[in-house]
Amino acid sequence: MKILYMDCETTGLNSTLNEIVQFSAIVEINGEVKEELNLFMQPTRWDQISQEALAVTGNTIEKLKTFMLPSEGFRKIKTLFDKYIDKYDKSDKFFPAGHNVMFDIEYLQAFWKQHGDKYGTGSYQNWNCLDSRILANFMRMSGKLSELENHKLETLCKHFKIPLDAHDSMNDIRATRILIQKLLKL
Repeated sequence: MKILYMDCETTGLNSTLNEIVQFSAIVEINGEVKEELNLFMQPTRWDQISQEALAVTGNTIEKLKTFMLPSEGFRKIKTLFDKYIDKYDKSDKFFPAGHNVMFDIEYLQAFWKQHGDKYGTGSYQNWNCLDSRILANFMRMSGKLSELENHKLETLCKHFKIPLDAHDSMNDIRATRILIQKLLKL
């Protein structure tokens, strides 16, 4: 099984207006980590940057201007995907994984389309997601994890004693990978 653990830091919460400024991924094949990718990219819509997003990620406009151009980031992500997936083989796709991973998938889809690929990431991933937030919701419904006040990544990591320096997408996705493995064992 090919799993793409992924996380994005963005310039806001609306994938049609805001953009990815950090994309991190872990490629796992049959339980073995094959590669990690951590990219910092400039936005193109400077007027759409949320001050709240900057505060959460600890970024500034000046810092964002030092990041690589998004076209270079797109090329690097596509190169990673092409290395592990035959996009013409319908049975060879990543299972996307993360915490609230549909958020990240929506941003990645918008990013793909922004770079001229009208099909988005469907050639590289299926839509059967491994999501630690949803797994935690099922655990709560089954009577486990009912003592937790919420299912935020920070709360779950604290509960399972997983180190986390939140809101850096590489740190988040490494912690999420461990969290998903722990939740699946439950």
